[in-house]
Amino acid sequence: MVGRNSIGTARRLGCLGAALLVTGLVGACSSTDEFFSGQPAPSQGSSSSGGFADRFRNLFGVGNEVPAGGGRPVDQGSGQAPGTGSTLSSLEVDCPPVDIRQGAGTLQLNAPGSDQAMALRYQATFGRTARQCSVNAGTLAIKVGVQGRLILGPAGSPGETRIPLRYALVKEGIEPKTIWSKLYMLPVTVPPGQPNVLFTHVAEDMAIPVPPPAELDSYVIYVGFDPQGAVPEKKPARKPRQG
Repeated sequence: MVGRNSIGTARRLGCLGAALLVTGLVGACSSTDEFFSGQPAPSQGSSSSGGFADRFRNLFGVGNEVPAGGGRPVDQGSGQAPGTGSTLSSLEVDCPPVDIRQGAGTLQLNAPGSDQAMALRYQATFGRTARQCSVNAGTLAIKVGVQGRLILGPAGSPGETRIPLRYALVKEGIEPKTIWSKLYMLPVTVPPGQPNVLFTHVAEDMAIPVPPPAELDSYVIYVGFDPQGAVPEKKPARKPRQG
């Protein structure tokens, strides 16, 4: 007779595979309507009470979101900064593209002391990204948003976990230079009875002096999971006082 634990584990493995397939389809989709069709739990990430769809619409409008790992979308805005009547320069159209940092597109959280597949507690993946640029008084302000999915693994259970998200603005070239970087710890809750949940996060504090247009062409916004950045640095041990 097959035990309940075995049945539950098999069911979670099946749900994990199905959820990963759905995540892949979302990431490959280019339809804005499909991107905004889901509604996660109201408390997830930086979502407002209206859900991640309303928040992305309010911040980015239509045409600024792309599949995770995509290039520059076709901007369909009016060329004006939200909430202002001033006309922006071509910087509005040439907003740096968003890309998923290589090797940082998937996050796996395992039970302590094991890295085996059956010890997988959670797996997080990215689905879509969006960004919007505005210029004011010589400052380029960039809003960057991501949508992804947190999936329960065989060793996982409902509840809250914290996802380490790293945003970085990098000037690519022979010697890449990091212009701006910040780590965010995003709390995400998987409700009881759900094998996975959508999450969203919007970074609204990326701002730099406006670079020359030719230089801006080499800028890339990178997003990724950064579990190492979430580990606090060990403070050096204090040397004993000499009496």
